[in-house]
Amino acid sequence: MDIPALSMAMAQYNINSQVGVAMLDKSLDMSAAMGDALTSMIDRSAMERSVAPQLGANIDLSI
Repeated sequence: MDIPALSMAMAQYNINSQVGVAMLDKSLDMSAAMGDALTSMIDRSAMERSVAPQLGANIDLSI
């Protein structure tokens, strides 16, 4: 049995696992930040409509 090679393979697997988890954590953080930004944009849009509710609610068409 080649103990050093087995040890190296296990260490490499552990490192790859840790990198994958770190990347996933970073991705989740970025997704949460983007979600917060989107929520903020939606809230601002609602605020603009409440300040001038008559603007943009209706359109006039002539046929």
